[in-house]
Amino acid sequence: MSQCAGLVQWKGTLYAWNNGGIGGALDLRDYYSDFGNLGIANDLGNPDRSAWERATRVYLNQNPGINVIIWSWCWQVDGSEAEINQYLGLMNQLEKEFPSVKFVYMTGHVDGAPLTGNVPQRNQQIRNYCAANNKILYDFADIESYNPDGDYFGDKRVDDACEYDSNGDGRQDRNWAIDWQNAHPGEWYNCSSAHSQPLNANLKAYAAWWLWARLAGWDGR
Repeated sequence: MSQCAGLVQWKGTLYAWNNGGIGGALDLRDYYSDFGNLGIANDLGNPDRSAWERATRVYLNQNPGINVIIWSWCWQVDGSEAEINQYLGLMNQLEKEFPSVKFVYMTGHVDGAPLTGNVPQRNQQIRNYCAANNKILYDFADIESYNPDGDYFGDKRVDDACEYDSNGDGRQDRNWAIDWQNAHPGEWYNCSSAHSQPLNANLKAYAAWWLWARLAGWDGR
């Protein structure tokens, strides 16, 4: 969550958050401060592909005031079509059981594969389902595929470290985040970002706050 903590320092207290919503901040409870205490699941694929559903049910029954749930992938979006359908089905069932809770679907990180590769196809499967069924989606892979200027790298074998193939020879030889950071000093904030670059974490923090604001009723303008 360092990118969100960094956003508070970068943009001010409007973006403050903590566990419990103390002082008018956003009530944001991450895995380590809350879910992890259940000892049931770590993410959408650990210890298996369904433990997170049981953890969610236990947690919501213990915390009826919670109104938004999001689970993330590690690498396990690189599964089969049937395994992604299992994820989608479990999410849909939870939505039926807890109609007052908004469940946010999520794509997995990009892995340097061409668009015909398994991870891009599985991420597109999730996007297609969400679009067809009016679901809420935090498109993690999409955020890793664009720089702030809107330049697209998803078709250039981009990975989660923002490395990509700039000339189509099959080798990752550039990094879109580092290039943008170097060209725009003072327009991004430094923060740790697992497997990636600070700019990518910046974009994910902005996208998360845009999502929270829309879920809270902001019309996007």
